[in-house]
Amino acid sequence: MTRHLLTGTELQRDELLALLDRADALKAAPLSSRALEGRSVALIFEKPSTRTRLSFEAGIFELGGQPVVLRSGDLQLSRGESAPDTARILSRHMAAIGVRTGPDALLEELASTATVPVFNMLTAGHHPCQALADLMTLRETFGRLEGLRLAYVGDGNNVARSLALLGEIVGVEVAVASPLHYTLTGAPGARLTTDPAEAVAGAHAVYADVWVSMGDEATADERRAALEPYRLDDALLDRAASDAIALHCLPAHPGEEITAELLYGPRQRIWDQAENRRHVQKALLELLLRPAGS
Repeated sequence: MTRHLLTGTELQRDELLALLDRADALKAAPLSSRALEGRSVALIFEKPSTRTRLSFEAGIFELGGQPVVLRSGDLQLSRGESAPDTARILSRHMAAIGVRTGPDALLEELASTATVPVFNMLTAGHHPCQALADLMTLRETFGRLEGLRLAYVGDGNNVARSLALLGEIVGVEVAVASPLHYTLTGAPGARLTTDPAEAVAGAHAVYADVWVSMGDEATADERRAALEPYRLDDALLDRAASDAIALHCLPAHPGEEITAELLYGPRQRIWDQAENRRHVQKALLELLLRPAGS
């Protein structure tokens, strides 16, 4: 049966923890696996990317495979070919299909027809690969996941949702502080509040994301005004646990959602997060492409 990763909730607890173990091993020995030897992986980018593209391209190469990057205008999707027909063609040539797009519908349509794994590189609803890297970074820092507390401050977006959903699987308590009109939905396990100080109290990690995401430019001024009280700075981090770290999925805008002092200072693990994308995504590709029953 073909496995897909659309939201991250397809992973069971033991499987997710084993994936993180494998990511640790691949980080220690990046060229130790040839799981994609002689195979190609399609990477469909309908939205710009730095970390996602670099980490997947480099990771696929390290696994012995060939990344095939496809932008919106490179596919007949842009001229009306259906997602199911696109999936049928890609499945004849590719070992797996990654999608970075807007609405989740395109990802779901491709997965409904593809006979090879389809994985989510970002949609409006979910960002599971980012959350996997975040969990890897938390475990590297604290030596465990069970019982950790993570506070997310800002827009209740796809990143917050994936953190809450995947965190719940492995026992990480996630609190999300957002203004009323930006409240997180679709993650019933998260603790929601409008007060950032309440969210970060006792947290082991405090997480920020951009205030104006791709597609939000028309309401940029409104969003900045609403989210300004949710800036991650030293004073807010001081309300968390004594050894708390700052996290951010990047790109960052120093002085907006996070201060430059935290972004580039000793209290963060943000750049480790960015690197860990490659290692955890390699482990994910190995898992998705593993023969059934092995």
